[in-house]
Amino acid sequence: MTADGRTAVTSLPDHDGVSLGGSEADASVAGIVILLIEDDLGDAVLVREYLADSDLDARLHHVDTLRQADEFGGEPECILLDLHLPDGQGLDALRHVLQRWPRAAVLVLTGLNDAATGSAAVAAGAQDYLVKNQVDEAILARTVRYAVQRKRVQTAERRLRDSRLQAHENTRLQRGLLPKPLLTDTTVTVVSRYLPGQQRSLLGGDFYDVVQTADGTVHALIGDVCGNGPDEAALGVGLRYGWRTLTLAGLRKADRMRLLEQVLVAERPHDGMFATVCTVGIIPGRNEVILLSAGHPAPLIISPDGAYPAPITYGLGLGMAPGHGRWRESRITVPAGAGLLLFTDGVIESFADDGTRLGEERFIEIATRRATIADPDEYIDALLADIQRADAGRHSDDTAVLYLRWPTTGNG
Repeated sequence: MTADGRTAVTSLPDHDGVSLGGSEADASVAGIVILLIEDDLGDAVLVREYLADSDLDARLHHVDTLRQADEFGGEPECILLDLHLPDGQGLDALRHVLQRWPRAAVLVLTGLNDAATGSAAVAAGAQDYLVKNQVDEAILARTVRYAVQRKRVQTAERRLRDSRLQAHENTRLQRGLLPKPLLTDTTVTVVSRYLPGQQRSLLGGDFYDVVQTADGTVHALIGDVCGNGPDEAALGVGLRYGWRTLTLAGLRKADRMRLLEQVLVAERPHDGMFATVCTVGIIPGRNEVILLSAGHPAPLIISPDGAYPAPITYGLGLGMAPGHGRWRESRITVPAGAGLLLFTDGVIESFADDGTRLGEERFIEIATRRATIADPDEYIDALLADIQRADAGRHSDDTAVLYLRWPTTGNG
């Protein structure tokens, strides 16, 4: 304590900002910040001298108690801990330090030559156990260096493991978001693409589905849960499964929207989360299409002559005003030989060549420019390649597209 009662954190380097030692061989662990928690000033001075005489590039900070250690403002890579402190004893003191600094390499430095305590300390999470009267500058420097290296390797391995777990979870979520179409009519062509956001590892809430019911109607869905992350992705999976179940059960389109909203409200982690959804009903051989939108962009009608948005009546997005949404069917006619392109707003929110958002008009221009490509797969690949080329990886949102083509006879 200082004379006015404040906690004193004593920095033991001879000059502030000057290392105690170091060599070129120690570059891999250069500039190690060491926190010594030791209430015996003589032992603290001895530790400083050992480090100063060694080749270890390190900066030592000394505190007398655990309370002072908690008030230390830095982020040590190595902690030298005495197990007999005024406010902490034995393994309890060690657990406190390990919890406070989980990324630091903790070395127990004590006067007790007790193998059982040493083993228990290492088992509890310490990197090593050093007995004071058996330590010199070479032993201390080597132990600190190796402990820091081991901790760095452990941290890297843990991050790699967490990253792999994240990737596995994303793969599982992606399988739920991006299903295989459930179709019995082989004349219907379905092309889909899903592009994760380029600047992050988390999935978003974009989802789609295609199923055919017993009456021959092909039903398609595309949707987007606002936001990015596992909560949004999980909710998107739930909405897709719910829609498929309700569709195969034969419910009317508006009833499906109402029940999907109930699912979203029940499952969402907070009230601000909502979703936009667009559904399509197609009868192969006919050119009449039934559309329903809950705040979602209208599909594009793609024909050899160009691309244009389908006329559609918009309703509220799911979850925006629970219980007050009204969704009306829009019946449109698609020209013979044309198809429908459903997409999420990740397409129109990508960047154009001039650095501004692409927007719907320029997206339609690109879709029109590529409309002469007859093969659906080639068309979608060329369309997305144009968008990605201009965006140059600046866009962070997911993008999903669903392209539907079917034979028509020209009659409604």
